[in-house]
Amino acid sequence: MYANKFGRLMFGLYSRNTAAVCGVVQAQRAGGRSGFSWTAVCRQWTLWLRRSASLESQHHTVPCHMSARSASHSTVDPDEVRRFQSLASKWWDERGEFAALHAMNDLRVPFIRDNLLNEHRLGHPGKPLAGLRILDVGCGGGLLTEPLGRLGADVMGIDPVGDSIGTAQVHTAFDPDLRQRVSYRACTLEDLSEDEEHGGGRYDAVVASEVVEHLADLETFASCCGHVLKPGGSLFITTLNKTNLSYVLAIVAAEQLLRIVPSGTHDWEKFISPVDLERLLESNGFSVQSVQGMLYNPVSGAWSWTNSTAINYALHAVKAREDPHTEQAQESTADTHS
Repeated sequence: MYANKFGRLMFGLYSRNTAAVCGVVQAQRAGGRSGFSWTAVCRQWTLWLRRSASLESQHHTVPCHMSARSASHSTVDPDEVRRFQSLASKWWDERGEFAALHAMNDLRVPFIRDNLLNEHRLGHPGKPLAGLRILDVGCGGGLLTEPLGRLGADVMGIDPVGDSIGTAQVHTAFDPDLRQRVSYRACTLEDLSEDEEHGGGRYDAVVASEVVEHLADLETFASCCGHVLKPGGSLFITTLNKTNLSYVLAIVAAEQLLRIVPSGTHDWEKFISPVDLERLLESNGFSVQSVQGMLYNPVSGAWSWTNSTAINYALHAVKAREDPHTEQAQESTADTHS
C-alpha cells in the first residue's frame, strides 16, 4: 500500500533536433504498438543524445556541469547522479517510479503560484505568472517546469543528469506554447550561479522540489540560490523532515522491508528539519514566510496539506530586498564623502 508514497521519494536542443524527435515518435507509432509510450520515446531519445554528445566531445565541447570545482563546494553527489541517470527515461510515466511526483503538482503548483501572486500582485488573466522568471533546480524530466510555464512564467529547468534534461526537452518539444517560455540546461546550480548571462540576480523565483535531500552541500545550495535571485525573490522548497518517522518510512520500510526502492536510495543524514533549513536560509539572507506539512494518501494517490511536518513539508522563503553587502558598501562610500 506504500508503493506510490515511496515511489515519490526516488526522487536550445529543440531547434537543432526537431527532426530527430519526430523520427523517434514516428518509429514508435509505426511499431504496431497499441499504446504510445513516453518512456520508450525518451529512452530512444537518450541514446540519440549520447551519440550526439560523443560527436560533440570530438570538438572539445565541455558541458557546464563538468567545469573544475572543489568537491567540497559542489551540490552534486555523484551517487545520486548515477541513480537518477538510470531513471531518466521514466519521468513521464505517470504510473511508474515518479507517480507521486506527478500527483504532488496538485499541491506544489498552487503553492508556488499563490505565494508569487501575493509577492508581485500580477494581473494577467489566464497566464497569472506572465512576466516572471523562474529557475527550477533539479528539474528532472520537467514535471514541475512545464506547469509553471503554462501559467505564463519564463522557466529554465536545470539538472546535472543530462539524460533527464533530454527527456524534458523531447516532452516540451511537442507543445508550441511551452517552447516559447520553457528552456533546459544540463548543469549544476553553482555553475549557473557563476554564469554572467544566466546567473546573478536574474530570477524572480527559484524552485527546488524534492531536491535538497539528494544534495551534497546545502550551504553552497543556499548561497547560490541567493546569488541567482533578484532582491525580494522567492525560494520554494519541498523536502523530507529528519525525524524518526521519516527514517522508519523512507529507509526501513521502503528500502529494507518492502523493497519498493533500491537499498541506499536515501541517506537519512541528508534529510533536514524545517528548523534547521530555516536557520540555514536565514544565514544566507532569506526570510522564511511559511512552512506547511504535506501528506500523501497511498490509497487515493492524492496529496493534501496537513498541520504536521513530520514527514514531508513545503517552505517559502524570500531573499532580502537589499543586499547587506551592498548596503555596507554604500554606507562606507557615504562616510568617505562626508
